Amino acid sequence: MRGELLPVWIDTWDHVWKKLERKAKAHPDLFCELFRELNPSLTSPKSIEELADITDNPFQAKAAFRKVKPVQLRGEIDLVKFLESVSDVLVDLGGQALSNEYFVLVDAFLAHFSLRYELRRPCLLCPTLSGVFARHFSNLKLIANGDPHLSTLLGEFETSIRDLRTDRSETRLKTCIQKQVNLLEALGRSCPGVTGTEIGPICDQVGSWPHNALKASLKSVYGFASDYPGIRHGGTPSSAIRPLEVRDLVAVTIALTGFATYVTSPYDGELVYLGA
Repeated sequence: MRGELLPVWIDTWDHVWKKLERKAKAHPDLFCELFRELNPSLTSPKSIEELADITDNPFQAKAAFRKVKPVQLRGEIDLVKFLESVSDVLVDLGGQALSNEYFVLVDAFLAHFSLRYELRRPCLLCPTLSGVFARHFSNLKLIANGDPHLSTLLGEFETSIRDLRTDRSETRLKTCIQKQVNLLEALGRSCPGVTGTEIGPICDQVGSWPHNALKASLKSVYGFASDYPGIRHGGTPSSAIRPLEVRDLVAVTIALTGFATYVTSPYDGELVYLGA
């Protein structure tokens, strides 16, 4: 799971909609309104006639709403928009009190499943920083999985991280950084117009930088990996101030993962932020 809503849509029935139904006993048209609101988010929306037929009967509307599977939903963004829009629907149906009950249920649902959103009033699902980072890495994995070479390099990098569980020696730390730099270079080489094979030339050719200072920053991190003894090359022994520690790995891998946004093509930041 990537912390997104779509994979746990089925669980909303027990955690949100059934409980909301108990709170809305005085409003038998609840699922008529909910299905009407959900319809535009379906991959195959019901026609006006079909929708009218379903929502004319509260029991039929409830059954139709419950039967909607994740594959029938257009995607994460549409699902987020639906969940946010339900708040206004409930205000019209049962007032602010019913809408507030819904807010509490959704907030608890997000916390229970450790999803990538924080709920804000009146009903706004805001991606969290950790959620955006997780989605960013998932996006990189999707891109890598479409290319055998990238997939191999990503697999080697992830394996090197897992290997630290039993051996966090400096040698293993160096291997992790080396594997990630290899992956970053391969991503960069896949960008249109790039002929360079190392980070420096790749940075100069990708044309995605908003400011030269960011480009220089990636070059500096790459310079560390090349000059520190035993990572990319033999390096310069006198330049090492101290042995590498796990905190250095955390800092460098987070930095390089972030910089991947500039050497990956195509890259849609909006989709990474909001969810695919």
